[in-house]
Amino acid sequence: MSSTISNAMNSKVWFLLILLSVLWGASFFWVGVAVNELPPLTIVSLRVGVAALALWTFALVMGIRPPKSLKVWGSFLGMGILNNVIPFALIVWGQTQIASGLASILNAATPIFAVIVAGLLLPDERPTKLKLFGVSLGFVGVVVMIGVPALSGSGKLLAQLAIVGAAISYAFAGVFGRRFKSMGLNPVVTAAGQVTASALVLIPITLLVDGPIEFNATSTQTWLAVMGLAVFSTAFAYVLYFKILELAGATNVLLVTLLVPVSAVLLGSIFLNETLQGIHLLGMLLIALGLSAIDGRLWKHFR
Repeated sequence: MSSTISNAMNSKVWFLLILLSVLWGASFFWVGVAVNELPPLTIVSLRVGVAALALWTFALVMGIRPPKSLKVWGSFLGMGILNNVIPFALIVWGQTQIASGLASILNAATPIFAVIVAGLLLPDERPTKLKLFGVSLGFVGVVVMIGVPALSGSGKLLAQLAIVGAAISYAFAGVFGRRFKSMGLNPVVTAAGQVTASALVLIPITLLVDGPIEFNATSTQTWLAVMGLAVFSTAFAYVLYFKILELAGATNVLLVTLLVPVSAVLLGSIFLNETLQGIHLLGMLLIALGLSAIDGRLWKHFR
């Protein structure tokens, strides 16, 4: 099977990308509840561990069996480290030092790094001038929407570099994940394999750092948040991630990091009665223009 992909962003890809952004935007809700009673590293390990159980259960019910190839499992391990272990650890540590707004802006730089990394390593994902312009415009939109004051996050250079390191790791994960298309794997299997490998790496580290979970001190509300985070914002979300990666490539799938802040702001205004201000709408407009430039079709029509 050819590993070459189409960089075209058709309506199906855009729908999947928006749905993925909503699922990952919702993760802020789940984490916000769970972090009141559980340590961050424990939440991350539960997230990937429960997601792995959910995905393999679904796969077995559908008659899909785990791959037996050591080469495939080696790729799962590489993907899990690049896409979960490194970025999750860096983001969790970084957000203990800097505000979430600044962290969101830095993480939204992921498509910029993706364009660079994919352009250097993948012959069929060379960036066009329009795509570079679109990514840059979208990033400016994120900065405007979250708030320029967040950029004055005062010092904490190492913490800021940690979030940037996570964004770079995500970019390399997108490129690394392209290999799964040529393996002919079902996206459910790829998602399950990745989070399984991540759990195998993270759980021993978590037990060493955080110790065992105090079940008696953990409320039902927290466990429901963990389940939402693991099942919807991780298990289902990663199936979508690998499907988009298969259809549209590394650069396009990571555009979701521009959409996640939009989802988070809209969900906050709908469910948490947070005020949607004019600056939010301006930021969303810039992001929309940037994404339309990346898509290219409308711009080529006018040109």
